[in-house]
Amino acid sequence: MSAEQNSVVAPETKQTARRALPPLMTVSDAAAERLRTLYASAHAGQLLRISVTTKGCSGKAYDMTFVPEEGESGDERILDKGVTVLVDRKATLFLIGSEMDYHSGEMESGFVFANPNEKGRCGCGQSFHV
Repeated sequence: MSAEQNSVVAPETKQTARRALPPLMTVSDAAAERLRTLYASAHAGQLLRISVTTKGCSGKAYDMTFVPEEGESGDERILDKGVTVLVDRKATLFLIGSEMDYHSGEMESGFVFANPNEKGRCGCGQSFHV
């Protein structure tokens, strides 16, 4: 047998282009503006950290705290509309595709989440389940 007949030719491997992953979550214009105000004043040098805790009558609740800018090891950094938000790595599966908004009304104001993963909320609206 000749060397040509004995050699094995590796099949050509195709490199498929990988599409970019969608962002973990987005921040609305109103939420970005409110965060800019908070980051420039009372929470200078800190970032908002979002996590999901077990509580409430539906089982899960959003937990938001201000932490030093470096955050905790493993936190996901979300940069949207010029503001940075940290997300607890354990909360990422619950927040994929969510949008954080800021609503201000006569009786209350605060950050709210439009989360496509939610399957329902409790009657008071403080907790959710997936």
